[in-house]
Amino acid sequence: MKILLLGKDGQLGWELQRSLAPLGELHAFGRDGADFADPESLRALVRRLAPDAIVNAAAYTAVDKAETDEALARSVNALAPSVLAEEAAAIGAWLVHYSTDYVFDGSKAGAWVESDPTAPLSVYGRTKCEGEQRIRASGARHLILRTSWVFAPRGGNFAKTMLRLAREREQLTVVADQFGAPTGAELLADATALALYRLALPGGADLSGTYHLAASGDTSWHGYACHVLAQARAHGAVLKAGPEQVLPVPAASFPVAAARPANSRLDSSKFCASFGMQLPDWRYHVNRLVAELAAQGNL
Repeated sequence: MKILLLGKDGQLGWELQRSLAPLGELHAFGRDGADFADPESLRALVRRLAPDAIVNAAAYTAVDKAETDEALARSVNALAPSVLAEEAAAIGAWLVHYSTDYVFDGSKAGAWVESDPTAPLSVYGRTKCEGEQRIRASGARHLILRTSWVFAPRGGNFAKTMLRLAREREQLTVVADQFGAPTGAELLADATALALYRLALPGGADLSGTYHLAASGDTSWHGYACHVLAQARAHGAVLKAGPEQVLPVPAASFPVAAARPANSRLDSSKFCASFGMQLPDWRYHVNRLVAELAAQGNL
């Protein structure tokens, strides 16, 4: 299998380089080789490589900045995926594309399923939603994988920010009325590799569609922060603020440019049933993250 990976230098793209390499011939590009600000330029790359699968891990993810940078957000999150889908359809390739819980408004009481109506609250959410719609309309065989609260040892993320602040401050305040599942980039990358392997088997073409893919269980940002700090202490980290010093506050306490969904819980049972995978509890990969940071001396 020849695979074209885009967005190789992000948290997810970095893990995908590892997970996809055993599947065949991997061609990975970052911003220097694939300019998502110029979507039409991507056509030549796809035509030159003629891959069996395109895995798109590139995205505009600066949620608040997108509110005043809509043109670029739309180019990266909607127009570029549309071009990739059109080219994939033309050569019969698969397109794997990552989307987000932000396509929902967060008003549902339970976990979101794939058939729930989308109603994004922000420019980021709207551009990701448009990207999904354009991929479906292209006729390309595709996997749209919606996920939430992605983290990895590489790059910046909520867990690493909480650890830094806990070393600097004696008390933290963290949002307690938004819920979801912290999902490791490592888990997403491994699940993607499994899915691509399954697509190459007989009957794989029937699996084209949209799937939710997030770790099992759920927590609030407050619960997430408390767990990270407790794990860090267990690994010997010296913190000014431990879990007991993390105060729960409503999201309204932190005014931001872009509205966030209050409920980001995603029901991933469709993916699990289709691809024969069991998704671990969110704490599993969070614990691995903290252990890795400890081993690196970064706690």
